Amino acid sequence: MTQRQRYEAIVGWFEANVPVAESELRFDNPWQLLVAVVLSAQCTDKRVNITTPELFERFPTPAKMAQADPEEIYPYIKSISYPNNKAKNLAAMARRLSEDHGGVVPSERAELEALPGVGRKTANVIGAVLFDKPVMAVDTHVFRVARRTGLAPLTAKTPLQVELALTAGIPERLIPKAHHWLILHGRYVCTARKPHCDECGIEPWCKKAL
Repeated sequence: MTQRQRYEAIVGWFEANVPVAESELRFDNPWQLLVAVVLSAQCTDKRVNITTPELFERFPTPAKMAQADPEEIYPYIKSISYPNNKAKNLAAMARRLSEDHGGVVPSERAELEALPGVGRKTANVIGAVLFDKPVMAVDTHVFRVARRTGLAPLTAKTPLQVELALTAGIPERLIPKAHHWLILHGRYVCTARKPHCDECGIEPWCKKAL
């Protein structure tokens, strides 16, 4: 099987069997998604979803949060991983959004990455989810699934290398949705310690490399 055939088979299976694939983070607007994605770093979406309702009620806009010190934000996110750093980043991010972008979440990756607390992965999530851009955010699930199945080579040692492999192999129109396909597959089927290969729809084309 060629690499192109593997991509066609796996992407085809997802397209036929998982027509709806969306973020499990709960949000009502771009500001809320940006905050939720920043909080989700090294933390589960479930924990973030438990935490954000009170946070969003207290800080419904970047302007509101921009007026707060990290110490005011901390109590709302103390159950999240690394709450001290994230509180500092959220306060600084809100100020930057308010001062440089009028409170509007930008669509360009460079502008997103210039925000405190926002790296390439977070910027790609925003680009894919909010703006339907052909960008692939590589978290631990995407990294594992891509390398284990053979969609990315084992020589791909960094998230960026996996990202480039996936964006080269997946049709551009499907990249935003494929981001969710791979995350959800890694979260519930192709799990880290005991993958559920007997329940896996893409098992026939998987290299089982790891």
